[in-house]
Amino acid sequence: MNGESVNLFDQQEANRRRSRWLVIGFVLFFAWLGFGGDLIIYLATQAESAEGYHHLFPWLGVVLTGLAAVLATYAWRTGPEKVLWATGAREVMDPTTPEETQLVNVVEEMSIASAIPRPRIWIVPDEDPNAFATGRDERGSHIAVTQGLLAVCSRDELQAVIAHEMGHIKNLDVRLMTLLAALVGAVALVSDGMGRVLRSGARIGGRGGRGKKGGGLGPALVVLLVLWLLSWMLAPLVTRLLALGVSRKREFLADAMSAQFTRNPMALATALDKIESAHGATKAIKGGSAHLCIADPLERKISAKEGRLADWFGTHPPMRLRISRLKAMAYQEQKKLGTFQARVGSGV
Repeated sequence: MNGESVNLFDQQEANRRRSRWLVIGFVLFFAWLGFGGDLIIYLATQAESAEGYHHLFPWLGVVLTGLAAVLATYAWRTGPEKVLWATGAREVMDPTTPEETQLVNVVEEMSIASAIPRPRIWIVPDEDPNAFATGRDERGSHIAVTQGLLAVCSRDELQAVIAHEMGHIKNLDVRLMTLLAALVGAVALVSDGMGRVLRSGARIGGRGGRGKKGGGLGPALVVLLVLWLLSWMLAPLVTRLLALGVSRKREFLADAMSAQFTRNPMALATALDKIESAHGATKAIKGGSAHLCIADPLERKISAKEGRLADWFGTHPPMRLRISRLKAMAYQEQKKLGTFQARVGSGV
């Protein structure tokens, strides 16, 4: 138990630290794009005639750095709502069906077991079984399950899935993963906008970079320009790769915490088996939010593999490995229970 507590606190602190560095890295990346662009324009225009344009004030860097700070703040404040909105989820305020009533009861039970405030509850209109948690902290958290999950899971299995998501909330995984999901969308949006500007034929240096010497762009400037353009093109890919590799180890810890909260690891094992056996992707959940889910909603083959490459490109560990670990936990629980009953029976 002490080892689990240390792991929990270590995970929480690691997630706080990674969240801070994620925002800092995001702002610094846009600062490079902005001030790097300013440097390119400055070098391209410094040889212009006195009447030509000379780029002196780094307005591009100031604008993009400020924009990154605004986007990071906006992502922090509205990330959970944007994720839920993108899935088409509806909030369960007053349960109207037996399934909704059971879901609310289970969330309340697991809230008590995990010692965190009850999250807001949402249902995603998708027939594929899946679930995810989002939010900034324990007091501003949300749990969403698909209609398909309610249809296939027994009460114990649903309880185990909710406990898994409670584990993500308690570990502060939701803070890091929701922020990352929001920043992935922001980078894609800005990159797409810049791509349109570049494709529209915008030119650097009013007269094609010809100055007093008429030599055009120098080698250093060409290299800088290529790196700058590559940064714009690769930005969405890099942030998406960060999202892909962020949740594999966290899933194992959340599985273990589900077993701790429910004292029934086999319930999560059978729930994961049902989720894995379902055919079809979770269409309501897009790629930018895939790392939030209990199972890969896109059903990518890489998520079923092990190894360093799979750790980088797979959002989730192999389901069979998760299930086998949970079954091992269940075996240990049964073994402990059998030993205890034997001692009680012998009067020891």
